[in-house]
Amino acid sequence: MAAIGRFSKGDEVFHAKVVDGEIFRAHGDIFGAPSFDRQPTPRKGVKTLVPVVPSKVIAVGLNYADHVREMKHELPKEPLFWFKATTSLLPDGGKIEIPFRDHRTDFEAELAIVIGRKIRNVTATTAARYIFGYTAAQDISDRTIQKAESQWARCKSFDTFTPLGPYVETMLDPNELSIQQFQNGQLRQNSNTRELIFKPAEIVSFVSTNMTLLPGDVILTGTPSGVGAIQSGDKLEVRIQGLASLINTVK
Repeated sequence: MAAIGRFSKGDEVFHAKVVDGEIFRAHGDIFGAPSFDRQPTPRKGVKTLVPVVPSKVIAVGLNYADHVREMKHELPKEPLFWFKATTSLLPDGGKIEIPFRDHRTDFEAELAIVIGRKIRNVTATTAARYIFGYTAAQDISDRTIQKAESQWARCKSFDTFTPLGPYVETMLDPNELSIQQFQNGQLRQNSNTRELIFKPAEIVSFVSTNMTLLPGDVILTGTPSGVGAIQSGDKLEVRIQGLASLINTVK
């Protein structure tokens, strides 16, 4: 497998392999040993959905040293994570909704891990074999609420606050990828995953010591420096090396 997407056509929802823009339907468990059509499905009437349906979305914070400094925090000694509501998920092309116009709301470009197998209590050495692949994400954040509360789940869980996709890349080394955020065509964040304090395998291992992870679960790995405010009419694009771009607008 390579890039895997999730799509709908009418009332039908299906996974497919994506090759040069064409989609080849999957048959069987996408996290097992699926087969794929040899002929592509016509794209007319096909909508791109969030690539997986997770039982939980976990976000890791303060995982780039430059962003830690930007947010005026101390470097974490172990991964800091919280939950984001699954109802906050938004597909590529979807519109981000700002719930409170008088609040500051920020973009955060992130690399997301997609879990491929049930996992509990594994070491960082073995964690990689449980990862299905990687995709692009945004961790949209209401900073006004975040600064007022010690818990971060509410400020990051509003509907549409977790754009994800468009596809999961299953053959990707995550350890040295450029990660960029564009806002209305202007480069706002520009870093590399080699700057991650905790690497993807370390994150998966750590989370697995606290809870069982299931196929399709999503873990956001943190954002680099350069986060900034969004407003209605903005076009946001996350570009991560080796992945299809994630593009969303704001209303």
